[in-house]
Amino acid sequence: MNVLFVCHRVPYPPKRGGKIRPFNIIRHLTEQGHRVTVASLARSAAERDEARDLAQHCKEVLVEVIPARVALPQMVARLPTPVPSSFGYFWSRRLAQRISAAAAATPFDLVFVHCSSVAPYVEHLPAPLKIIDYGDMDSQKWREYAQHRAFPLSAGYWLEAVKLERRERLIAGHFDLCTCTTRAELESLRALGVTKPSDWFPNGVDAQFFAPDGAPYEPDLVAFVGRMDYYPNQQGVIGFCRDVLPQLRAQRPGVRFAIVGADPPAHIRALGDLPGVTVTGSVPDVRPHVRRAALTVAPLAIARGTQNKILESMAMGVPVVCSPEASGGVDAVAGEHLRVASKPADWVAAIEEILGSAALRQKLAIAGRERVLSHHSWAASMRRLDGIVEKGAQ
Repeated sequence: MNVLFVCHRVPYPPKRGGKIRPFNIIRHLTEQGHRVTVASLARSAAERDEARDLAQHCKEVLVEVIPARVALPQMVARLPTPVPSSFGYFWSRRLAQRISAAAAATPFDLVFVHCSSVAPYVEHLPAPLKIIDYGDMDSQKWREYAQHRAFPLSAGYWLEAVKLERRERLIAGHFDLCTCTTRAELESLRALGVTKPSDWFPNGVDAQFFAPDGAPYEPDLVAFVGRMDYYPNQQGVIGFCRDVLPQLRAQRPGVRFAIVGADPPAHIRALGDLPGVTVTGSVPDVRPHVRRAALTVAPLAIARGTQNKILESMAMGVPVVCSPEASGGVDAVAGEHLRVASKPADWVAAIEEILGSAALRQKLAIAGRERVLSHHSWAASMRRLDGIVEKGAQ
């Protein structure tokens, strides 16, 4: 088949959440023998150039740079309109023209869109089969932001959520099949009143790349991994440092907390002044930092879809303690494959129990990796996707 794959971030290199899922879908379609044209956006010439090797995994790559100085005014211009502002942020007239030209030259048998914000590029493009992979339901993410931010940001997020809910419902009408990353996200989609055939397939993890290496770990080291220019991650580590870490250190004075992630702003870097806290900033490879830790935490109050950081830690045989919100996107059993905590006292108890027992840590490490291998491999996820596509083509 000739396949057009449209996504909101150029999906290479696949080092962050918004790139990992689309890259693995693209690679899978190509490995099946399909001729895949990828259309996507980059935020800078450097990001576009970094993605050149994506051409090894598909037939053709159409990438247009849309810098913030262009995207932000487009986003603001849509505030007084029914169009979601995020649609303006991801709009490139030049990319739209290139997609139309490619479709005119060689009609596509399958149009596959990842992320609702780029659906306008192909909503009215004819094709025998069209699939919209919402991934996470962005409208519900903005609703959660509205609940956690102060006015006037809360009002802006609420407005975006209302607009997106309407558009997510309308978008489905232009596609033959809708997909999401988790059962919970699929339920959110259906709750909007979408009646088109819909299903879900999970995110996976490269369990060969993210694997235990047998090196010793530091028994009092707790780590958080995630981009630190992302508000939910910032909120999570701030709350952890304020509500959990002091109680934990009162019981185990040697406990240290490493915040590992790119682009921490000043108020996150300032956490490094707290006793026992280290803020690394960008690192060339997160794996040594995770493997060195006794456990990792995901104390997120806002968490849509699958948290790749949890899967990667489990795959490396490092136990995870996370919030109920973060656990919702992982196909794992609380208490058996990971630990889930809500109140600060619960966090302290769960972490202290793991730090205090090498046997328990080993048990969780083995169970977590086995769960990733059985429920979150990319091979299993792509087999599920194949079944969805086959059903949609009938």
